Amino acid sequence: MNTVPKFSRRRWLATAGQAALAAGWTISAPVFSQQSAGRVVVIGGGFGGATAAKYIKQRNPLIDVTLVEPAQKFYTCPFTNLYLGGLRTFEAQGHSFDELRSMGVKVLHDFAQSADGAAKTLKLAGGQTLAYDKLVLSPGIDFLWNKLEGYDEAASLLAPHAWKAGAQTTLLKKQLDAMPDGGTFVMVAPANPYRCPPGPYERISMVAHYFKTQKPKSKILVLDAKDAFSKQGLFLDGWKRFYGDMIEWVPAGKDGNVIRVDAKNLSVETDFGKIHKAAVLNVIPPQKAGLIAERAGVADKSGWVPVKPDTFESTQVKDIYVVGDATIAAPMPKSGFCANAQGKVAAAAIVNALAGKPAAAASWSNTCYSLVAPDYGISVAGVYQVADGKIVEVKGSGGVSPREASDTVRKLEALHGVAWYNAIARDTWGSGA
Repeated sequence: MNTVPKFSRRRWLATAGQAALAAGWTISAPVFSQQSAGRVVVIGGGFGGATAAKYIKQRNPLIDVTLVEPAQKFYTCPFTNLYLGGLRTFEAQGHSFDELRSMGVKVLHDFAQSADGAAKTLKLAGGQTLAYDKLVLSPGIDFLWNKLEGYDEAASLLAPHAWKAGAQTTLLKKQLDAMPDGGTFVMVAPANPYRCPPGPYERISMVAHYFKTQKPKSKILVLDAKDAFSKQGLFLDGWKRFYGDMIEWVPAGKDGNVIRVDAKNLSVETDFGKIHKAAVLNVIPPQKAGLIAERAGVADKSGWVPVKPDTFESTQVKDIYVVGDATIAAPMPKSGFCANAQGKVAAAAIVNALAGKPAAAASWSNTCYSLVAPDYGISVAGVYQVADGKIVEVKGSGGVSPREASDTVRKLEALHGVAWYNAIARDTWGSGA
């Protein structure tokens, strides 16, 4: 393995990952008698939840599968940064649940209010109570409001986080469009863990592209609660090449950690009392698992959900499985690709469990593409398996794009990113952009 050039290996990973999407992952489906059945309720219609619902129904059509998701159409966070950069429409990130319905999945547009693991019931905000044999939670993230002083839900209407795709995303876009040339866009980047580790830095790249083409006198300031971030060298190289001195990144060790937000005045204060004023302020706050995880009793003191690595069943409540951003699954990142992969592993484990069969051996892969400029993409990839009861990364299985790669390679990575999005959207919801 060590003799294979890094980029060749990574290109193989990307190709293999897309092939796995098309093939329905790597765990073979068991054969069931006509008597095999069960009731599964899935909360959350994103990459994890919609995938789990689809693959449970696909593996055994006799299982009664209900998906609970408030949104009539699900908008993904991946590629919303391209929308902010003017390279993509917001609607291109929207996906319906028509394919799941055509497969026999019942889709209820409601909020999950509470779950009773002992009674195996789920109460919806609309008043309906659902009984289940297995429950899948894919609730995504919620925010630790006021963990960053002054930043609560009301403040997000003035200084949007845009870390859940929807009204916050379009609000940030409107603010960027209205900002006068010569203004400063200030981003507050969070400490780990949080959804999509490279996401803030792709957003900076795309906003910088927008400024370069539309508001060239503008500046970008990144105030970071960390001293390092995913694909850091690749991002910094790209920023210098394409955007010159437009972007200033301030790590925590150099007074980049924000302790207080004044959303009304669009200003923030750092550890050492320095005040930064913004024309547009984007605050990405500390995060935790979606609220239903806490109400179902599966989140621990960290705010995230510990899971059994081979099945993604909760370690705290039997017959509840949790996938996606809400989980504690390091070294797997909180990414859409990982949520999709985890949904498939949980689906296979649930179908087997309902048939009285043990879970199959599980493995996962992840590739995360980021756009630094149009036709200039970078990525990070990894393969994961279970060893000694823990999720571990397979040595030599991935890594980041080489810093010395040619422009041709960077363009190919940008194209691979679009192909990945279209493939995973089709795999999850049956629709691609």
